[in-house]
Amino acid sequence: MTDFFQNGSITTLHNLSRRPLEEMERELIEFSRQRPMSLLLPSLYSELEGEALPNILDELSRVPYLSEIVIGLDRADESQYREAMRVFSKLPQHVRVLWNDGPRLRNLDAKLQERGLAPLEPGKGRNVWYCLGYILSSRRGEAVALHDCDIVTYDRSLLARLFYPVANPNFNYEFCKGFYSRVASGKINGRVCRLLVTPLIRTLKKIYGHTDYLNYMDSFRYALAGEFSFRRDVINDLRIPSDWGLEIGVLSEMYRNYSTNRLCQVDIAHSYDHKHQTVSFHDDQGGLSKMSIDISKSLFRKLATQGIVFSSEIFRSIKATYFRIALDFVETYRNDAIMNGLDFDIHKEEQTVELFARNLMKAGQTFLENPMETPFIPSWSRITSAAPEFLMELNEAVEADFQEFSP
Repeated sequence: MTDFFQNGSITTLHNLSRRPLEEMERELIEFSRQRPMSLLLPSLYSELEGEALPNILDELSRVPYLSEIVIGLDRADESQYREAMRVFSKLPQHVRVLWNDGPRLRNLDAKLQERGLAPLEPGKGRNVWYCLGYILSSRRGEAVALHDCDIVTYDRSLLARLFYPVANPNFNYEFCKGFYSRVASGKINGRVCRLLVTPLIRTLKKIYGHTDYLNYMDSFRYALAGEFSFRRDVINDLRIPSDWGLEIGVLSEMYRNYSTNRLCQVDIAHSYDHKHQTVSFHDDQGGLSKMSIDISKSLFRKLATQGIVFSSEIFRSIKATYFRIALDFVETYRNDAIMNGLDFDIHKEEQTVELFARNLMKAGQTFLENPMETPFIPSWSRITSAAPEFLMELNEAVEADFQEFSP
C-alpha cells in the first residue's frame, strides 16, 4: 500500500484502499455512456509468440466498458497478419488490427512521404502514431488508453485504474501517466529510469537551476512507463518522437499543450514485469544503450526549445555531474534492496552508469552536429490540414484489410 504524499507539480492518485475491481468497473461502465473508451495496443508480431499476450487477451476479454481495441502490428508478413487477426478475434469488443507492413498502409505512408509528412523511421512511435490516426477516424472513443503487449504480470485492474482519471466526467484531467513498482524476480528493475532519467534530470537542475519543465519532469514517479491515458482531443496537436524518446516526448508535449492541473499520474499495479531489453554494452544501436541516447537527445531538444544553450563544454559538465549523482543513486538503491531482501549487483549497476555517461556525450555530440534535425512525427492537425482526405483513407484501408483477412 502506498502513502498519500504529493510532490512536484502534478497530481498523484494513489492506491490507498485496494478498492474492489468490480466496483470500479461498474463506475467505468457508467462513465462509458458519456465518454466511450478505446484501448491502443502497439505490438510486434513476435509478441504474439511470447508468454504475456495470452493472459492479456484473457483479461481484456472480460473488460465490460471498452468501445474498441486498436492493435498496431509491426514486422508481420501476410501469413503473420492473418494469424494476428485470428488471435485477436477472440476478443468480444470491436477490434481492428492495423497491418503496418501491409500494402494498403504502405501505400498511404508513401503518399505522406511524397509530401514530407511521413514518420522518418519504423518503431513504436510510428506504430502508435498511425493507431492514433485510426482512433481519430473511427470516433468510437472519447477516452484513450495505451499499454504494451509484453506485460507478464497483467490483470485488468491495471486498465481500470489507468482509464479512471480521464474517463470520469467529474475529473478535469486530459492526460494520465501510469506508475508502479519495478520489482520482480527478487530484484529492482527499471534501470534506464533509475540510473539515467532521474539522475540526468537532477543533473540538469543542478547545472541550470530551477525550471518549471525540469520540476515537472521530476514529478513523475516512473517517467518511462509505457502506460498512459488521455482524452481524444489530445491527439490532434500531439507531436511525438519516432524513436525511444516516445515516453519523454509525450510528457514534454503534454507540458507544452496543457496546464499541469490537467495532468496526473496514477498507481496502476502492485507488481509489474515485462520483457527486458539487453543493456548492449558494445552496440549503441540496440538495447538500453540506444534507448539511453534517444532519451537524452529528447531531453536536450526540449530544453533547447526553452532557450537553454548547450555546448561541448556544457556536455562535459553534464557528464561529470551526472556520473557523481548516478553513483550516489546506486548506493541508495543498494541499501533499499538490502533492507527488502532483494538481490543487487553493484558491479553491473555501476557498469550501466558508466555506459550511460558515455552515451550522454554521444547524445550531446549528435545534438550539436544536427541542429536542423526534425525528430518529431507531424501532428495529426497538420496532416488533416495538408491532406483532409487522409484520415478517411486510413479508416477505409484498415476496414478493407479487416474484410479481406478476417478469419
